[in-house]
Amino acid sequence: MSKPVSKTLLITREGYQNLKSEHDELWFKKRPEVTKIVTWAASLGDRSENADYQYNKRLLRQIDSRLRFLRKRLENLTIVDYSPQQAGRVFFGAWVKIEDDDGNTLRFRIVGPDEIYGRNDYISIDSPMARALLKKHVDDMATVQTPSGSKDWYILDIRYPDADS
Repeated sequence: MSKPVSKTLLITREGYQNLKSEHDELWFKKRPEVTKIVTWAASLGDRSENADYQYNKRLLRQIDSRLRFLRKRLENLTIVDYSPQQAGRVFFGAWVKIEDDDGNTLRFRIVGPDEIYGRNDYISIDSPMARALLKKHVDDMATVQTPSGSKDWYILDIRYPDADS
């Protein structure tokens, strides 16, 4: 039996701050608001037919579940900052522009798996595309294995958000 693939525990500083902000918003603002509503609704009596109570109690459980996940995840993540030794090569945190043989271009940032949701310009370091591009230079070719076969991509540009250039 094979072991399930675990997510990479790397994150950009920006991504970490976003998760921390979500945690703080839930813990300091959203949870107290919902708790007040649950307390008020519970004080009205019969909870079995109290829609406010049932809905907000369910919402409170969802908030608590997300808070538990965020706390555990934030504790285990490693923040990766830009290092000048990365210049000119594709590593974690890079913005990469690539082109295929048909002239199609893509531009995206390689980040941790916790950062890709809600963004169509971020890809996970765990993706086949990111793995194929790692350590490559501008003008290098990367071959990416896809369900329909392999595809070649050429690196046009590599940039890092924290670089002074």
